[in-house]
Amino acid sequence: MGRGFPRRLVPGRDVAAALCALVLMLVLGSVFNADGVFFDLATHADTWSQNAAMGILACGLTVVIITGGIDLSVGSVVALCAVGFSLMVMKHDPPLRGWVAIPAALGIGTMCGAVAGALVAWARVQPFVATLAVMAAARGLAKWVADGVKIQKFPYPELIERLNTKIPIAWGLRDALDPASGVVPTTAVSVHVVVFLIVAAVTILLLRTHTIGVKVYAIGDNEQAARYAGVPVRRVKLLAYMFAGLCSGIAGVLFCALERQGNPDGGVGYELTAIAMVVIGGTSLSGGRGGVVLTMLGVLTIGYLRKILDLNSVGTAQQLMITGGIIVVAVLVQGLRRGGRP
Repeated sequence: MGRGFPRRLVPGRDVAAALCALVLMLVLGSVFNADGVFFDLATHADTWSQNAAMGILACGLTVVIITGGIDLSVGSVVALCAVGFSLMVMKHDPPLRGWVAIPAALGIGTMCGAVAGALVAWARVQPFVATLAVMAAARGLAKWVADGVKIQKFPYPELIERLNTKIPIAWGLRDALDPASGVVPTTAVSVHVVVFLIVAAVTILLLRTHTIGVKVYAIGDNEQAARYAGVPVRRVKLLAYMFAGLCSGIAGVLFCALERQGNPDGGVGYELTAIAMVVIGGTSLSGGRGGVVLTMLGVLTIGYLRKILDLNSVGTAQQLMITGGIIVVAVLVQGLRRGGRP
């Protein structure tokens, strides 16, 4: 387990394959461009903004999947964190309506991850079963706390609006000639994109430069050998699931801000979309191989696919079937590239 261990498990051919998938989506968008809408810079800014929170979920899941695990609870944890955050921001008096609501929501997500991690690491429950149990419990708790209704408030709290701030990335000619004209920038991305990039950067640093990253890859590659080498397997697994829970908390806050409500029924299917992003990026479901750079490419691939389908008025049912087919193809390609090991 030397310094090059993580790099060996993300070979250039995996990056090339993920890039090819993304380029294919861009080519499809160029062909089916909805009368040129796909070539508008605002379309690409919207694609990034709409998939930023889901990308954060995918970052957390990447770490869990590299250990050889899976987390099906993240969608329900998103709903629970969104409900908790909205209750503090929209239903209670200061100071709970302030910034203390954000760390509280992140704490809820981290605790959910800790429960899942403890079940997997110490109780030795299969990750699928453990996270399925946490998924049901988190969903039920979200409904109970919210009394089964959406948490809303009009006018929207200031914190919600701040979390939806747009960051300009391009201006029209008039803006360039007269910056004081007051003209709204022609293209902007949500602050959610900045949060996504920060989370992705932190995850990359943890996996590539910190000893915890070496241990995460070692467990996924060969858990028994990692244990013999002195890796604290249980502790690392617990931390991996806690990190996924933390990412779910961040995503829950952003989804609450985006929808301007805390919905106890929200987040359904989010875990499947995030897992699809991780798998299509090239991270192996069997563990020990992959990375966040690949996941980011997977996020963009799925994001552009959904944008292209939306621009061409493809129905939700057809979108789900197409996405499912692409996931199957991605897993089969992984197996072929790795000698039959998916």
